[in-house]
Amino acid sequence: MATIKDIAEQAGFSVATVSRVLNNDPSLSVPEETKEKIYEVAEKLKYRKKTVRPFVKNIAFLYWVTDKEELEDVYFRSIRLETEKIAKKCNVEFITYKVTDGIDSIPHDIEGFIAVGTFSEKELEYLKNITLNGVFIDSAPDPNCFDSVSPDLAQITRKAVDCLIEKGHEKIGFIGGTYHNPDSSEEVMESRERVFRSYMKEKGLFQEQFVFCHQGFSVENGYYLMTKAMKELGEQLPTAFFIAADPIAVGCLQALNEHGLGIPNRVSVISVNNISVTKYVSPPLTTFHIDIKEMCKNAMLLLLERIQEKRKIVKTLYLGSELVIRKSTN
Repeated sequence: MATIKDIAEQAGFSVATVSRVLNNDPSLSVPEETKEKIYEVAEKLKYRKKTVRPFVKNIAFLYWVTDKEELEDVYFRSIRLETEKIAKKCNVEFITYKVTDGIDSIPHDIEGFIAVGTFSEKELEYLKNITLNGVFIDSAPDPNCFDSVSPDLAQITRKAVDCLIEKGHEKIGFIGGTYHNPDSSEEVMESRERVFRSYMKEKGLFQEQFVFCHQGFSVENGYYLMTKAMKELGEQLPTAFFIAADPIAVGCLQALNEHGLGIPNRVSVISVNNISVTKYVSPPLTTFHIDIKEMCKNAMLLLLERIQEKRKIVKTLYLGSELVIRKSTN
């Protein structure tokens, strides 16, 4: 097993200097080139690889999610908490900026950023003028300039449709939210709805009257949309629905239960996210599990590659998901 003395000999620095660098001594003042050389040799010799974590300071966490959005969808809160936890574990100094602070609050001397939420073109331009060391979680607003890590929602949507077709369903509906475009201030079609439409057309099964969307990803919106679907379609209600997100699905289940429509005997439901409550609703919800921990970990790794390894090429990473079968489908 390699020792500090081995690293010192190969790197060409004193044992004391190597020890202080590897232990992240804040009082040590040496050039960045010295630190990089020591880390390089330490990695090469596989010296306590998991504990060799240089301190990375002045990283901004841009949380462009409103309090209302976080309250309605625990998904965003989970991303925030997991990202903060990983930053601490990776010895990264995180400074959080919220959408209410405004883009102008972000200083020009940051080393990089991790971002969550929706950003306007003006805000993206502001960030580009500061640094290209940026990673977006759950979106890829500028894949030519910034890295991103997202769940593969297109794949999830196609897999949901395939699953329902395999179970014998032909009348399949979609219930979801819309995407708020910060540049036009309009509500526009979200990616899951777009893929659902095109894939169902490929299968020759698409029916426009089976699609219900409205602003918001809340339980209330799900309840409203499923109630609307039952009222408008009556006996023609689809035998299955793909729901864009778990909070919406919970509202849909409430509406179906209130109106006495059996789940899954009359209506099967598949959703996305696998938040904790999905195990306990009635019936327990079939949903795609998005691994938030893995998503946030990869975002941090991409950022550290940019900063520490000086990577220039942009990476866009889509993560797969696992379908968790419960009692809301048959």
